Amino acid sequence: MIKAAITGNIASGKSTVQNIIQDYGYKVIDTDIISKKYLTVKNKSLYEIFKDYDVFENGEFSRYKVGQLIFSDEYSRKKIAEIMHPQIKDDMLKFFKENEKEKMAFVGIPLLFEANMQDLFDKVIFVYANDDIRLERLIKRNNYTIEHAKDRMNSQQSQDAKIELSDYIICNNNSIEDLQDKVKKVLDELSS
Repeated sequence: MIKAAITGNIASGKSTVQNIIQDYGYKVIDTDIISKKYLTVKNKSLYEIFKDYDVFENGEFSRYKVGQLIFSDEYSRKKIAEIMHPQIKDDMLKFFKENEKEKMAFVGIPLLFEANMQDLFDKVIFVYANDDIRLERLIKRNNYTIEHAKDRMNSQQSQDAKIELSDYIICNNNSIEDLQDKVKKVLDELSS
């Protein structure tokens, strides 16, 4: 089985690429969805670290407030990564085990390089979009201010650095049809 990571910086179109790959019948999991499972007050170690921070609403972690905190505070970002990344990694390994008979399995993992998990994969697909396009998408999609959107974008390792570490680059600056064609080409190469 080929284990492939789908990664990309914020608002690059990684989720759209995941959906296209899934539409072709391949198994795909998304670490953003996995992380939601672990971002709960039942996650004792996480709760203990953040219990005195303003990151809760109605007795649970607020994804928005946690996002605000980790994108503005390096210490918090590192602490949450120390706790959640091993939990997410366990879920990914379980996913690979459950799908070992598949020809290919895909994991959407936006923080692949930041989490230093690239060694878990045979191939890395990087979804790229120009910074101005990503900024526009982020503001429109999440209703962020320009400043907050730029902070989010700047909190990640540069796209250029990630391109150097990736096996396939899918440029997502154009139409959905163009993106679908590019994804199909990558899938054809992977399966040949």
